[in-house]
Amino acid sequence: MTEFKVVIGDAKSHKSYQKVVSDENANNLVGHKIGDKISGHLIGLEGYELEITGGSDYCGFPMVKAVNGIGTRKVLAIKGTGLTQKGKGTFQRKRVAMNTIHEKTAQINIKILKYGHNSIEDALGIKKEVKEEKAEAQ
Repeated sequence: MTEFKVVIGDAKSHKSYQKVVSDENANNLVGHKIGDKISGHLIGLEGYELEITGGSDYCGFPMVKAVNGIGTRKVLAIKGTGLTQKGKGTFQRKRVAMNTIHEKTAQINIKILKYGHNSIEDALGIKKEVKEEKAEAQ
């Protein structure tokens, strides 16, 4: 049984929303790559158009767009995803997850390209918190 945590980035409100996708909806995401545009109905967001921007596997290794395939690989790089530069011109060997979503992917990062009729909170079933303002007694 495949299960993913999907983090949806909303550029308008500058907020991120998390949704757990499992079973048939999760199987629809398997095989997609970073940069692919997908329909929102695959994760329960009708009318939305989404783009996969990244993710990580079950060990926490970040997915890298430049490394094609399924699984993990050790790459030699100067800078990029998952690296902090130690000095000018120094190379580092770093284990990264490849760019294709598979069964051992734990988290998928997605951004919204086209919005649907419902707001993102309504589509995900999130209740908006009402802040109570304290009246000043003066």
